[in-house]
Amino acid sequence: MPQSSSSFDDPFADLFDKLPDPRRRDPQRESPGEGAAAGPTEPEVPVSRRAAREAAARRASAPVDDRATGDPATPEAAPAPAPSSRPADERPHLRTPEGAPASRRRDDDARPAAPRESLEDLFTGNGTTEDHGTTPPPPTRRRRRVGGWIAFGVVLVLFGGLAGAGLYVWSTYEEQIRDVMGWQEPADYEPGMATGEALVTISSGDTGGPISQSLFDAGVTKTPDAFYDMLVDTGQNPTFYPGVYQLQQMMTSEAALEALQNPENKLENSALLPEGLTVEQSLPLLAEGTGIPLEDFEAAVADPSQYGVSADSLEGWLFPAMYTFDPDTTAADVVQTMVDRAIVSLDAAGVPEEDREEILTIASIIQREAREEDDFYKVSRVIQNRLAPDNEETFGRLEMDSTAQYGIGEDDGTVSSSEEALTDDNPWNTYVHPGLPIGPIANPGDVAIDAAMNPADGPWLYFVTVNLDTGETVFTNTYADHLVAVEQWRDWCSENPDSGC
Repeated sequence: MPQSSSSFDDPFADLFDKLPDPRRRDPQRESPGEGAAAGPTEPEVPVSRRAAREAAARRASAPVDDRATGDPATPEAAPAPAPSSRPADERPHLRTPEGAPASRRRDDDARPAAPRESLEDLFTGNGTTEDHGTTPPPPTRRRRRVGGWIAFGVVLVLFGGLAGAGLYVWSTYEEQIRDVMGWQEPADYEPGMATGEALVTISSGDTGGPISQSLFDAGVTKTPDAFYDMLVDTGQNPTFYPGVYQLQQMMTSEAALEALQNPENKLENSALLPEGLTVEQSLPLLAEGTGIPLEDFEAAVADPSQYGVSADSLEGWLFPAMYTFDPDTTAADVVQTMVDRAIVSLDAAGVPEEDREEILTIASIIQREAREEDDFYKVSRVIQNRLAPDNEETFGRLEMDSTAQYGIGEDDGTVSSSEEALTDDNPWNTYVHPGLPIGPIANPGDVAIDAAMNPADGPWLYFVTVNLDTGETVFTNTYADHLVAVEQWRDWCSENPDSGC
């Protein structure tokens, strides 16, 4: 059936019929000047999209020679649009004449810019979208390099953040992670690692548990329970004899047991007194180490004046150290040796003779309260700040738990004081009485005596040990900050109920 030329064949025909023709509004085209030469008749502008498509089809089917004649009067001779990125055979409106190059290099510097095509050429097929704008240039080498560095920086930051988060999680939850993943660290040292020297005291009645802790404290075993667990796992129940034994550090539990069972490692007539013990706790160790009856030592300490001590008790005067005595040494000779050693330490710290008892009292509190050597000097400062006249109205009392516990003989190995200890009216209780207690509460060592004479500089008024395993202690200036630290200690105690809280 022949196609109808009715405009109703195209739903947009009416719209194109009503649009004005821009060429007809061009006065140069409608009314050429008098001097203008009459040119050939311009091609009719399509009035609809159907007409535009038909015109494009006619041009495409026309002979190549007719469109390439170069006749400026014909539409086919119009300048070819700019090359497209598509191959010529895929662009029906760009047919390459025979003998012509398949593509032409655009050289904007060598030829004048061609006039931009109008939107009408898009409908007629005489132009492409590439003729109506310039494609963005490819990124330069410098821009690519900058972009690469930016991407590398982003990746570096991401990996750094992940590494930092992983380190925090590991340091905080290492024990839990090891438990879940089964990555438990060995509880004992490897054979062949033993080195140096370590002295371990076994008291009368000590069993595997206390000895296991003593070995760990002396640096012999790797963990506090390694020795005891070895005894349980192997089903051994050996007999341990009191005395001081010379072992090595970093030994296996089996090697430590063998050394404790060897009489050659026991030091005869020797006694090792740790820091912080009372006279009552020290005398049994002296008796066991020297073989002198305990009753002889109790009689020897009854009169402090025979040793040049002007006090009612030798508390604080039995200097903690390792002692070795001749076989015929008496209990009084042992006590005199220990008092003389305390005077050597006091003189080395520059303590005036008339201040010895007071400095020993302060040093004994420091010895019982502080955990790490650096904290000895801070605790000393807290004592001085609390006793300062400016703070007398604020505090009025030293309030040290160690003094309250000593006053009623409460020494169960925990840091917490009972209500009875805090309220008992004895002369050592600094919760009840102002100032220092009436005398020392333990035997301080060299560091504690030096700290009593040389407190650190600082405004601290409070302190609390928030981790009894590591000895981490928080020093604060205000009561509000102190309460925050106390909560931290309580949280740690709730997670470690068997750690001496």
